[in-house]
Amino acid sequence: MPETVPLHAQNLLDFIGDIEAPQGYDTIFGNRQGNLPIPLTQMTYGNIIDAQENWGSKTWVRNNWGHKTASSAAGRYQFMRATLQDMAKEVRTIDGRTIFSSGLQDRLGYYLLLRRGYADFISGKLNLVQFGLSLAKEWASFPVLSATTGQHRDVARGQSYYAGDGLNKSLIKPEQVEQRLRHVRELAALMTEADTSATISPKPSNTKPSGGGTSAAPVAPVENVDPEKLDKPLLKSKTVWQWLLTTLIAPLIAVITNPWVQALFIAVIVGFAIYAIKRRSDIAKVYREIKAEFDA
Repeated sequence: MPETVPLHAQNLLDFIGDIEAPQGYDTIFGNRQGNLPIPLTQMTYGNIIDAQENWGSKTWVRNNWGHKTASSAAGRYQFMRATLQDMAKEVRTIDGRTIFSSGLQDRLGYYLLLRRGYADFISGKLNLVQFGLSLAKEWASFPVLSATTGQHRDVARGQSYYAGDGLNKSLIKPEQVEQRLRHVRELAALMTEADTSATISPKPSNTKPSGGGTSAAPVAPVENVDPEKLDKPLLKSKTVWQWLLTTLIAPLIAVITNPWVQALFIAVIVGFAIYAIKRRSDIAKVYREIKAEFDA
């Protein structure tokens, strides 16, 4: 299981969590967490799986909590008991003593996204409808984005994949899901471009190794993002224009969704873009001065 969650994936997880469990990481189905002796985020993974057996029993819930409906869904991303059991088998770093913290829930949520084809969606191998169906299968509150055969019957665009079970229904419009998915994919692309633009190509080394050995094979240079000569005017640099576009586009993305984590990320991107342009200008200036001295 990944140790960290990329910001673009966390953006999608925040969207999912706000729909599935608006009250946060300690939520259980029906907002019945007030019946628990301690918050969910302080319980162990094993204790939760054991307790979910009761939460998912209509008889137990009716006799103990007085409700007619039952579900084992727990946490910000409403993990079902069977899902947690499956992940415990697949992820060796999880055992029954692992605390069900907010951080662990985020990583588990990202793990579910990856199982549902998130990487293929980001790379363009899955379209909105295909990935939307995967999300709808994982989270019952999400609608399918086109008519399909659901778990219990045929469902129309906008309905839950599990419509007809008497328990689940879609809680968000398909247009909202499509808008967020487009945004997440654009954000992932922006992050990839930023990482690429920050890459510096190493030059092959001609230095002989110490100890009398043979020379090491030169390192193959990676294609440089900005291979122009440094005496080229600043505004003709591809790198400068890439960062200028990043600086302009990033705030627009922040305005569209306005989540705090997104805003922080955008601030970092903009700051780095400004710094990169300034450094490119400074290096070009020094290069021209040195070149002028040698030409003289």
